[in-house]
Amino acid sequence: MAETTLERAVLDAVPKGLFVAGEWRDSEGAGVLAVEDPATGEVLVEVADGSADDAMDALGAAVQAQSLWAATAPRKRGEILRRTYEALTEQADELALLMTLEMGKTVAESRGEIAYAADFFRWFAEEAVRIHGRYMANTSGEGRIITMRQPVGPCVLITPWNFPMAMGARKIAPALAAGCTMVVKPARQTPLSMLALARVLEQAGLPAGVLNVITTSQSGAVMEPLIRDRRTRKLSFTGSTEVGRTLIEQAADQVLRVSMELGGNAPFLVFADADLDAAVEGAMLAKMRNVGEACTAANRFHVAAEVAEEFADRLAARMAALKVGRGTEADTDVGPLIDEAQRAKVSELVGEARARGARVVAGGEAIAGRGYFFAPTVLADVPEGARVFDEEIFGPVAPVASFSTEREAIEAANRTVYGLVAYVYTRDLDRALRVVEGIEAGMVGLNQGLVSNPAAPFGGVKQSGFGREGGFEGIGEYLETKYVAVATPPAQSASD
Repeated sequence: MAETTLERAVLDAVPKGLFVAGEWRDSEGAGVLAVEDPATGEVLVEVADGSADDAMDALGAAVQAQSLWAATAPRKRGEILRRTYEALTEQADELALLMTLEMGKTVAESRGEIAYAADFFRWFAEEAVRIHGRYMANTSGEGRIITMRQPVGPCVLITPWNFPMAMGARKIAPALAAGCTMVVKPARQTPLSMLALARVLEQAGLPAGVLNVITTSQSGAVMEPLIRDRRTRKLSFTGSTEVGRTLIEQAADQVLRVSMELGGNAPFLVFADADLDAAVEGAMLAKMRNVGEACTAANRFHVAAEVAEEFADRLAARMAALKVGRGTEADTDVGPLIDEAQRAKVSELVGEARARGARVVAGGEAIAGRGYFFAPTVLADVPEGARVFDEEIFGPVAPVASFSTEREAIEAANRTVYGLVAYVYTRDLDRALRVVEGIEAGMVGLNQGLVSNPAAPFGGVKQSGFGREGGFEGIGEYLETKYVAVATPPAQSASD
């Protein structure tokens, strides 16, 4: 499909350089990074391909700006965040189109992500002025105890391609509210949304050097020197568990404060007493958000044997009715996967499940032609041990298996090294509490298929990472606690 005038205008408006010390500049090596449209496989634009030297310049700018930003009044920091929220809201249509072009999701979903990203700036604008300490008498009565919360210092933030603005906002907003400066590296597939966000923050009055953005095709080589640099004090990463392990090892050199939001393998449990209409609706939301390319996506469906076949058939009917196409088209329900490598992985997982005896109820194949499309798929009777149950799919595939007892359902849900999110559908309150308490996950959606909320703590357990983003907990990831022991003169006697 030919590029429209509006699409070209949106692409032309976004900065293409690195953002370092408040200036937009080319890479020192003058390299460029091509940004591809996953719906066509064609190059949209080229942006600067940053080097390790560029990244070190960015860290230097963040270090230089740190003391002044930390000393900036919390109210002023909050006002900058609030202006950013307002600007994102006003520019939502253009930013959504930009995101769809580089990432592939529908424009409607992109608008939803812009609103979600904006809400982090609104939430942490309010939290910036609520960083508390305490004052208390020593328990012995001699002296006083003071605690204060202070910014961690310069941060390195690495964001993924699947939610190119929201994942950045979820890190940048609390860091700014806490008084931290930063270097941000967006994914090479989707740098445009982060560059656009940096421009919005610049226009909102963020001082030079507080936020620095490095786009690059060589993430490891460019980021590792920053992570190992003694001036860096915090690393936050969202991405795969495999990459996360490597970054944790690198961060150990400087004993950095680390936040990791890693892989997921979310179970979706449906009990026989569940409202099946609501469960199917929730399944569509939990599975098909972002084409299934979400760490929170329902990855495997465990359904009570009494209703498993009916659930699979209903879900298949809904999935088969979805229109697959370019995300910019108004009637599109499902866009492309991010690239050919991701589509090949999804095809491989489906093929392996079918070879083991899984039954295709809907879809099951890649869609021929331009772009990286895969048909929305439901697999029934998926046997234990199939890779589609053990690995994060990151695609529009819903594998369904049955269980007989509540204990069996909980054991199936926990049969993974991951523990990010789980979904549970039941109308039995006692069962709901037992299952929610028994599931090993950082988040649970009880009778709902969406858990993400800027006012709630987002994060997982086991190999899904550690630390929390959002909620009251989110700003604490960017603050250190300092304790001050205060001597006081001896108490005077009554005769004095």
